Amino acid sequence: MAPRQAVLGMERASFHYGATPVFEDVSFLLDGARTALVGENGAGKSTLLKCLSGELELDHGQLVRSRGLRVGLLPQDTPEGLADRPVREVLRASLDKIGAGDDDWRIDVLLDEIGVAPAVADQSFGSLSGGWQRLLLIAAAARLEEPDVLILDEPTNHLDLANINILELWLTGAFDLPMLIVSHDREFLNRVTDRTLFLRSDGIHAFKTSFSVAREELLRRDAVAAIHRKLEEKEVRRLEAAAARYKVWAIKNPELNKRKAAIETRIARIEEARTTAYVSRERRLELSDAEIDAKVALRLADLTVTTPDGARTLLKIDRLSLAAGDRIAILGTNGAGKSTLLGALAAAFDPDQEHYDGQAAVRFNPATRLAVFDQSMQALPLKSSLLDYVAAAPDATEKDATRLLAQAGFPYIRIQGPISLLSYGERSRLMFLRMKLERPNLYLLDEPTNHLDIEGQEALEAQLEESDVSCIFVSHDRYFTRTAATRFLEIRKGRLGEVESPDAFFDSQG
Repeated sequence: MAPRQAVLGMERASFHYGATPVFEDVSFLLDGARTALVGENGAGKSTLLKCLSGELELDHGQLVRSRGLRVGLLPQDTPEGLADRPVREVLRASLDKIGAGDDDWRIDVLLDEIGVAPAVADQSFGSLSGGWQRLLLIAAAARLEEPDVLILDEPTNHLDLANINILELWLTGAFDLPMLIVSHDREFLNRVTDRTLFLRSDGIHAFKTSFSVAREELLRRDAVAAIHRKLEEKEVRRLEAAAARYKVWAIKNPELNKRKAAIETRIARIEEARTTAYVSRERRLELSDAEIDAKVALRLADLTVTTPDGARTLLKIDRLSLAAGDRIAILGTNGAGKSTLLGALAAAFDPDQEHYDGQAAVRFNPATRLAVFDQSMQALPLKSSLLDYVAAAPDATEKDATRLLAQAGFPYIRIQGPISLLSYGERSRLMFLRMKLERPNLYLLDEPTNHLDIEGQEALEAQLEESDVSCIFVSHDRYFTRTAATRFLEIRKGRLGEVESPDAFFDSQG
């Protein structure tokens, strides 16, 4: 095995895209821990990882790296061009990186170690599920490349709960090496990592604890710094007023100029040592607070949900009522029909229909205004500008759209540009902004937190809790599911049944 005594980090490091700073004055050193790297969308996490791996060069500062260090890196997105290649060939690329391309036996050992049948090596990579494609690439980076440090960028992307549980077991047991992990999955970070780095505009903040404990401490520090900053500003204003008085009095008594100069010196010292209080950029994520003037928003009776081609029944629902204000989480294994159920409900909604057939399987309250968030975000017109997309909402003006986009954290210089230039996290925020303007009172959300950073997830949770909207959602994010839902429905053996808690389902996966 490769030696585990690795040195990797940065000292006073900065990186810019043109004149735009991505991160500045960043200093840290990795140790033998599994370290989480956390930051809001656009903070520069993925760019920092590319600098660590040598793919990009720093503009200022230096990379701290021990001689001969071997880094295993899994990027956020699965590389293109792998689908038609055999699994063995894809895995062999990891051996080629360390000059061991002829040692095919290592691939067979790896597959045996992680419980994959030998025959899988001869299948095309694209025949595997997206989750297992990602798991195999992680295993190859961790094992076949024999790294001294493993860097994982959003490793839970495309993984269902069963695969996330498998990955957690690998990272905490089988793969014993230093790691740097970027993720927005709070539960995953709490289970896997034992050190946390927060990347912000004011640099790196390091904690030798898991994410949740570190986050609480960081917020406490921010609160204390904000209090100190206010006290310092108050003292500066008091001293400035005193200096102004002495300036007037010194006209008649020049000796008072000494006191004025002493006060100005004190002001300069306070200004020089003034506490830095971090202020995050405003990026509102808001839901409509529209209520539904009825006790029941949706009724289901004798509903059969089939595969899109109608060839196979996925589940049957005898009866289900969604009360106003209910937030229902749909639980189920991969392929059980969760997303298909949401699609069937969305397809049954007709906003022009004042009354639904009393015998219909899906019956919305006539006062329902529905909003749908699709995890693929296919409804976004990528060629349209942000401003045009938001201004096209009912009763919205261009002035309204400009103001709301600014409040959501989109700089004015970008709102005339196409949506296609946005990151996936920014696209998610844009969709929620547009949905708010449509004033829905019932949401269907399919993996709404997939691309949201942790601040965005917390904002969405708070909005769901504070508003009276009804909601049905599907999410593999365990933390969000526990926090956001008031009811839990599990698909089991083709039936939808209510359960008290999601924990038994979560624990059963993998």
